[in-house]
Parts: sequence; structure tokens; C-alpha cells
Amino acid sequence: MKLSSLHLLSGVALLTCSLLARADIKLSDPVPVGPQVQVGKLANGLTYYIQKNGKPEKKLELRLVVKAGSILEDEDQQGLAHFTEHMAFNGSTHFKKSELISYLQSIGVSFGADLNAYTSFDETVYILPIPTDKQANIEQGFQVLEDWAHGLSFDDAAIDSERGVVLEELRLGKGADDRMSKVLMPKLFNGSRYASRLPIGKEPILKTFKYDAIKRFYRDWYRPDLMAVVVVGDIEPAAAEKLINQHFAKLKNPAKERPRVYAAIPAREATEGLVVTDKEATSDVLFIRYPIQKDRNKDTVGDYREKMIESLYSEMLSMRMQELTQQANPPFIQGGSNMGKVVRGYKSYNAYALIGKGGVTPAIDALVQEDQRARQFGFSQAELDRSKKNMLRGYELAFNERDKSDSAGYVAEYIRNFLEQESIPGIAKEYDYVKQLLPRVTLEEVNQAVKKALPDNEKKLVVFMGSSKGDTVVPTSAQLLEQVSGAEKTAVKPREEKALGASLMDQPPTPGSIVSEKKNAQLGLTELSLSNGVRVILKPTDFKNDQVLLGSTRFGGQSLFGDEDVYNARYASSIIGQMGLKDWSPTDLQKVLAGKSVNVSAYLSNLNEGVTGASGSSDIETMLQLTYLRYTQTRKDDAIYQSFISKQQDLAKNTMSRPESVFSDTVQATMYQNHPRVARAARPDDFDKVKLERVLDIFKQRFASAKGSTFFLVGSFDVEQVKPLIATYLASLPSGEIGVNYKDLGVRPVHGVIKKDVFKGSEPKSSISITFSGESAYSEDEQMRLQALVSVLNIKLIEVLREKMGMIYGGGMSASLNKLPYGHYAINVSLPTGPENVDKVIAATLAEIEKVKDAGPVEGDLAKVKEGWTKDYRKALRENSYWLAMLQSAVLQDSDPAAILTYEARLAALKADDVKQAARRYFNLDNYVQVVLYPEKTAAATAVAPAAEPAARAAQVN
Repeated sequence: MKLSSLHLLSGVALLTCSLLARADIKLSDPVPVGPQVQVGKLANGLTYYIQKNGKPEKKLELRLVVKAGSILEDEDQQGLAHFTEHMAFNGSTHFKKSELISYLQSIGVSFGADLNAYTSFDETVYILPIPTDKQANIEQGFQVLEDWAHGLSFDDAAIDSERGVVLEELRLGKGADDRMSKVLMPKLFNGSRYASRLPIGKEPILKTFKYDAIKRFYRDWYRPDLMAVVVVGDIEPAAAEKLINQHFAKLKNPAKERPRVYAAIPAREATEGLVVTDKEATSDVLFIRYPIQKDRNKDTVGDYREKMIESLYSEMLSMRMQELTQQANPPFIQGGSNMGKVVRGYKSYNAYALIGKGGVTPAIDALVQEDQRARQFGFSQAELDRSKKNMLRGYELAFNERDKSDSAGYVAEYIRNFLEQESIPGIAKEYDYVKQLLPRVTLEEVNQAVKKALPDNEKKLVVFMGSSKGDTVVPTSAQLLEQVSGAEKTAVKPREEKALGASLMDQPPTPGSIVSEKKNAQLGLTELSLSNGVRVILKPTDFKNDQVLLGSTRFGGQSLFGDEDVYNARYASSIIGQMGLKDWSPTDLQKVLAGKSVNVSAYLSNLNEGVTGASGSSDIETMLQLTYLRYTQTRKDDAIYQSFISKQQDLAKNTMSRPESVFSDTVQATMYQNHPRVARAARPDDFDKVKLERVLDIFKQRFASAKGSTFFLVGSFDVEQVKPLIATYLASLPSGEIGVNYKDLGVRPVHGVIKKDVFKGSEPKSSISITFSGESAYSEDEQMRLQALVSVLNIKLIEVLREKMGMIYGGGMSASLNKLPYGHYAINVSLPTGPENVDKVIAATLAEIEKVKDAGPVEGDLAKVKEGWTKDYRKALRENSYWLAMLQSAVLQDSDPAAILTYEARLAALKADDVKQAARRYFNLDNYVQVVLYPEKTAAATAVAPAAEPAARAAQVN
């Protein structure tokens, strides 16, 4: 495709939209339920959704959705909606305690990653993905859902056992954010019941509640008229409907139903300021909540159109806010404002900013005045045109992928329909709406909508949340209100629109050529050798209809620069990426690329370097143009550089106030004896060492030449059609002489048994880190043995530490085996627990390790791991990202990429004795580092404040 044809296509698209816009459409029409989904209701009131969908293959996504959450708890039940969710995995009519998890693992469904659930204020959702290669799996999946719906056992001993797990989950959430939320929530919700019904509950109740309290919650609220069953995936709708009737038609509602009432949020009576600080808070945040409004159901085409308009002006306002952060002295590190959901049935306009070194005043001025500017003067036609292009392309992408979209995405839509009455017309109808409605949206009506939506001198809650130990001047409540009032009174001027070119390049570079080509029929690859010495590997796929992924790699990276350049090299690609390209700032570049689905960035990692990118199928040329420009037209922008440094210093200033940061830092420092090349948590003075000229020099050194690079293109493209583009944009890349090997910097872990304790934080919580490491030869088979080892041990840690001992909520083992820069491995055990349980948890963990070393894994556990991995592998084989990662890895490891296709055979050959021998090789109890975090010995908790929109974080627990 030539450069000029891009403009032609764009014009055709707009003309097509204009013609379609003439079609008759009534805004008063209701938005229909799309034909892709079957929605029904049983006689007992249970709602169901069924959709046949082929991606992923041989998989079925099942959900049980209950309109019952923490808001319905009685005084003696606070936390029991969430506790009920936990009990769903602790015994039911057809599954004794632990049998459910064990059975599901045996068919390839892993606990946590696949099988899961969550509880929020107004709902509880159970998540069950089922492989469909056996009919018995499907039938058992529906049986599990039925048991969750009305067959939980609530055995007294199981309840008492689970108390420890839930209390550990509660403990895990303790810290600055939790303490701040307790102060903030009543204000955020205007004194509503929501503030006193956080799903995690209250510790005293969780410890002592009577058994009948949780059974009463289940009896009252787990009833069919408050339930939905969602079925999406590889199943015939008639078969799914039959199973739903078989398992759920017999459910009965209670004779005396308690009314399901949604809590009301009262109107704010007065403007109020709130200042909340904590010594462990790591950032300073400004948050303005404007009046909370009731949000009506949106079920007509006119409502859909209103939502489109809201999306348009939200994107334009977001772009303006983003531009503010690129000034040399930005008013905030990050900021924005938008209309957002509070809880079901309520919305509010909010503004927020992550505060930088300038403090509160410039952040308030920028947020308030940018909103005022949009309200008073609106947006420009150019801004609206760009936003329209982006919206149209987004819908086009979704439409193009309609038969390749994952079932989980459809499931999420249907859950929202059940809980919040979100319309579900299907992407075909939505794309049709957008093509018809979008061209008719005028600038005048968008600006009128903005004027109506953006608050003007209304009652509000203004919150400062931050560190009590930082260098930001903490305002008083009165000062907050005074500053907002002053900003509202300040006159603003219309924004000036900068004229930009319409294309990335005035003309393409002088093309190179493809000098040779070879095919790999087994893997479906085409390998091209270019005239500048660059290699390109092409993998066309049909996994997605409108996705192409780009990657490149070669050795070098940060390792080629000395210790004096460690920070310049570490941040080089980030800084260069943020400065834009050619004459364009990052926001200018976004404007030029409006209507395209494309991104490209360069990276400079420890041992290698290259680019990563993604585009739609029609945007491949633009992606390759961006790649060419990334190599040839690096942009220097002193203001953006200063902004980057300023923001990073602000982000880092309170990092070490957080106990977890001190802990992880200590682990790294202990493991590698404070080696200067091992990354640690950033400190403000790190960025004093970053110099723009040196950053540019380092980047140009490594990207002035593409020699030795291998590029990869994976996705929905035609090889013959992309070859001319590759010749134009990749074969023309400069290819001067350059070193293409990495340097081994001698970073090695410490030897021997090293134990260290860290005392930080005021909450009674601990974290355990145990790291085993050493040298080991790399191979694909050895990597598999090591990963199998930690996977079977993770099953045992959950069984012993969580289910039997009740001493952890999450955590486990992870491992890596690397060939570069030398053959080495590391196994990390990470377990959060209570300080009083540290020794018991460590002893139990080491005991499980010894069992595997002595006797090998339990055969059933290894079978579960292998079954899960097989399912994951078969799914990954249909994903572009998997192929890109594997092909790049093969180049870096100098291995045969055909190993991708032998995975199942190698996995089948894996034996229990292989895992036992691996345990003996890798778990050397004479060589490990153990670091434990304990609370400060003389610390007391202080009241404080959260980090952005705390309601969103606090309102859901798993």
C-alpha cells in the first residue's frame, strides 16, 4: 500500500459512514437483545444466558451470579457474604471439603487462575471455566453450579477451619490504604450504608460469628429469583438449556422472602474538605467528588447515542489532561476527570490527580480550570473528528473479531446486563449503530453535553490523601476548599488547536530489497533475509481477524554500558519513548494516528534490545513506518525530559515508606550483595544521575543500526502483501557496524544460608521470602522439570498451609531457569502470613520440600499439573502473543523453534522421578536466602488516607 492510499481509504470509510447515517433509525427504539445470545427465565425467577462461541476451543465459561453482596448483611453478618463465597469451596451436596478443587484440578482447571469467585457490595460471582473434551466435564460443571446455588454444607468444622484463611485475607489488605479507607469511606458515600459494609467485613465478627449467622445469609439471599446462570462457549444452546432446567428449575424461593433493597446514597448537603495522612502512604493524591446522582437504566437507541457522546468528550478531555503532564513542570504526575459509576444506580463526576513536587495548588488549578475551559468553550472540530475516528476504529476492531473473541468477554457483558441492565445488542448491532449515529453527532451538541455534564460550583467533597512524612506541604481542609474556590473563579481562555500534518511520512524511504526467502512448512514460517542484513520471520495466522504483532531482538542492551551509566541506560528507552517522534510530541503523535490501531515502542533490556508493536491488519504499514522512525528520527524534548525526571522523583520519594518496598529491596540486596546492576526500588536521587544528552547518546548508539536484528511479524496478514512493506521500511533501516553481543556483568547470587529479618510497618502482618539459587545447564526439558516441581509443591502448599493450617490466604512458589548470561536457576517462595505463624509456615514449607526430595510428588498431583498445562498449551497455540514469544525465545536461546510443536510429547514423557530428581538438584538446604518481614516492634497504627478511587479497590474481595 502506498502512502497516498491510506488517505483514500480513510475518505472511503467516512463516505461510507455518511451514507449509512441516512438509514432510518429511531432514537426512541429500545436497544434489542442481540441474536448471538439466548436469554431466558425459569418459572422460579432464575435468569439464564446462553451463547455458543468457539474461542477458546473446547472450553466452556460458566458463571453463577447472585444479586447478593455485603450490603445485605445484618449486623452480626458483616463479612459473611464473602465468607459464604469461601464456603462454596469447602463442601457441598456432591463434593466433600477439598474434593471440588481436587476434581477440577484433575480436569485441568487450576484454583485461583481459572476457578475463582468474588464478592462485592451488591453481588457475588462464581467463575468456573470447564474443558469440554469430555461430556462428563460439562455435566459436572453444571452440578458444581447447582451445589453453589443451594447445596453448600456449612459444616461447623469447615467454617472454623476457613476462619483462619479469611482472616489472613483480611490481614493481607491491612496497611496504609486500609487505614485511610476507614476514614474516607463514610465521606465518599455520604454516610450511606455502603461505607459500613465493606465486603471483607469486621475482624471480631469473622472470629466469633455463630454458625447460624452465615447459614441465615445463605438461606435469605441465595435464591433463584436473585440468580443468573451464564453459559458461553463450546456447547449447543439446546444442550445448555436442558442442563440449566435439569439443575436449576427445582430450586425454590423462600416462603417468606426478604425484600432485596438497594441501599440509597443521600445527597451531599454541603461542600466539605477532608485531609487524611499516613506515615506509610507512598503518594499524595487529590480527589474531588462532585454530587452523586441517580443513574437511570439506559435502554433506548437515544440512550446509546448519549453514551457515545459521553465517550467522545471524555476522550478529548483525557487528551488535554495528558498534555498537561508533558510540561517541564507539570501540575500533577497524572490526572483526569470523568463521569463514573459509584455503585449500582448511582454515578458522579470525579476529578483526581497524583500530586507532584508543585504540591496541591497547581493540581487543583489544572483540574478545575481544564474542566472549566471545556465547559465554557467546548472542544474544537479537529478534536471531535479525531475522537470520532478513534471510536469508529475501536468498534470496527471489535466487529472484525466478533467470531474470534474470547468467551470470557461475552460473559462479562451478560453479567453486567443481569446486575445493571446494560444493553446487550451484540457487536454487529452496535457497530451498525455507530456507523449510523456517529456522523450525525455535531460539535455543537457535544459541547452542550459537556456544559451540562461538567460541574460548576456545585457541592463537593475535596480530599487530600498523602504521606505524613513526605515533603509535600499538607493543606488544611479549609485551605483545600479555598484553593478550589479560587480555581473556580479564575478566568480561563479558549484552548488553541495546533495544526498538524495528516501523515507520518511525506514520502517513504528508499527501499532496500529481500535477497533471499525460505519456508518452514512445519511451523508455517517464512524467513526473509534483507539487503541490510536484517532477518525477518513471518508467521501468518488466523487466530485473530484484525491483529498483527511485531517484535525484534538482538543481543546488547544495558550490559554494554558501564556502572556509571546504569541509570542512563536503564531509563533510556522510557525517556526516548515519551519524547515522541520527528517533530511530534506524544500527544501530537496520537492525533496524527487518530483512527488507527497501532503502537510501536523500543526497549533496551539487560542483555538485548529491539522494538515491540501491534496493529490492526489495515495498519501494518503505519506500524512499520513508526518502526523506521524509531530508528531514524529520535526526538529531543527538554520539557518532556524534565517532566519525566520530575514525575519519577515524585513517585519515588515515599516508596520506602511502604513496608513491602523495604522488604523486597532487602531481598534483592541480600541476594546480590548490593550489586549496582541489580534493580531495586527507585529513589529520588537515582534520577539526578540521568542526563538527557547521555540518554540520547546511549539510545542512538544501540538504534543507529539494525544490524544483527531479527524481526518477527505474527498475525492476520498475507505474506505477499507485506513483503513490499518490509522491503520499504525494514530493509531500508541503517545497518552500520555495531556490536551485537551482550556482556556478562558478573551478577551472581550469594552462597550459603543467609537469614535476615526486616522490621517495618505498623500492622501485625509478615511476609516470608525464601530463595534457592545456583548454576544449572539450560534445556527445554529441564525447564519443564523445574516448573513441574514448583507446580506440584504449590498444590501442596495450598493444601497444607491454607486448607489444613489456615495460616495463609495466597502465596506460593515460582521458578526460573535461564541460559543467559550463564546457566542458572532461582526458586522463590513467597508467603504472607501473621508474625505469630512465621516459624510454623517456614517449617511446614521445608517439610513439603523434603517430602518431594525423598519420595517424589504424589502421582495425582503431577497428573493435575500435566492436565492443566496441556489445556493451557492448546489454548496458547491459537494466540499470536504465544507464537511471538516462543519464536523470539528460540532466537535468543539459539534453540529449535520446532520445540513448540513437541511440547505435549515432552510433557507426556515427564515422570514423577524426574520431578524428584529435580527437587534434589534445586533445593539445596545449604544454600538459600531467607528474609522475613515483621512489623515494627514499637509501632502503633495511625489513621490515614487512600490513593485514587479507594471505593473501587475496597469494593471487591476474592
